[in-house]
Amino acid sequence: MDYRKLGPSGAVVTAYCLGTMTFGAEADEAASHKLLDDYFAWGGNFIDTADVYSAGKSEEIIGRWLKARPTEARQAIVATKGRFPMGNGPNDIGLSRRHLGQALDDSLRRLGLEQIDLYQMHAWDALTPIEETLRFLDDAVSSGKIGYYGFSNYVGWHIAKASEIAKARGYTRPVTLQPQYSLLARDIELEIVAACQDAGMGLLPWSPLGGGWLTGKYKRDQMPTGATRLGENPNRGSESYAPRNAQERTWAIIGAVEEIAKARGVSMAQVALAWTAAQPAVTSVILGARTPEQLADNLGAMKVELSNEEMARLNEVSAPQPLDYPYGKGGIAQRHRKIEGGR
Repeated sequence: MDYRKLGPSGAVVTAYCLGTMTFGAEADEAASHKLLDDYFAWGGNFIDTADVYSAGKSEEIIGRWLKARPTEARQAIVATKGRFPMGNGPNDIGLSRRHLGQALDDSLRRLGLEQIDLYQMHAWDALTPIEETLRFLDDAVSSGKIGYYGFSNYVGWHIAKASEIAKARGYTRPVTLQPQYSLLARDIELEIVAACQDAGMGLLPWSPLGGGWLTGKYKRDQMPTGATRLGENPNRGSESYAPRNAQERTWAIIGAVEEIAKARGVSMAQVALAWTAAQPAVTSVILGARTPEQLADNLGAMKVELSNEEMARLNEVSAPQPLDYPYGKGGIAQRHRKIEGGR
């Protein structure tokens, strides 16, 4: 397993992280523990969860696994998140000191830990001053409740503002951002990646297989059926079937991934994951496998190193398609200049 630093920190994580959103929902405790066992047997050391996953059950399942396996627990880097509602009250949600204080203590209890390695703000909170959130996080680091902190689903100005305020106030600074990122979802490259690089933060991409699209399981103009995420709910979130099926870009990307996979004798998932892991600023790619077989196939991406020609082909076919301004050619032209000057 390839090792990388957790953003600018001194902590070391594996290039592929085990995501646990399915724990307690699509995977029961026995199946979840099997996935954890297999992942650590492969050499992995990085677990990502959130308090909102299965209303706390995911954290509880991980906590019982850590308690039963002290050797693996000693090596594990555990990340969780807070922000989304964990109750019906007005203070059961958000990034206020009031909510995060309770949410962090609850996560520590469910995980059975004295310290959470990486505590992530699951989304921006427009109602809470960013200074309040950052001061809470700095206090949590100072008290030893968390080792590091990061963000998830933030946009460029969120990242820049939070990082610069933390720097100006002398607070502990964020180390990671967890965004959606895959060959199908590359719009973060228009501004968010640059904001993270400027702040020195690493990326932890979620949904690197585009909700299963990049595995080749879905077919053009054939509504998904069966025991898959879209088979169970074709309208599921950003990966829903109808909008993506209607885009020519979707099928051009899938076709290129399939062609490279066949030529190499590997799975489409491994090609897609290898591309994501090779992108600038990426620290660790979050795997959302539902079964041991899926996990084994995904982890096989560790052995896939795409050639320059293969990367160029995938980059070209999946390039973001923004309008001319501010992110297209017209906008880019106004943000750069030739060093030699001139008209």
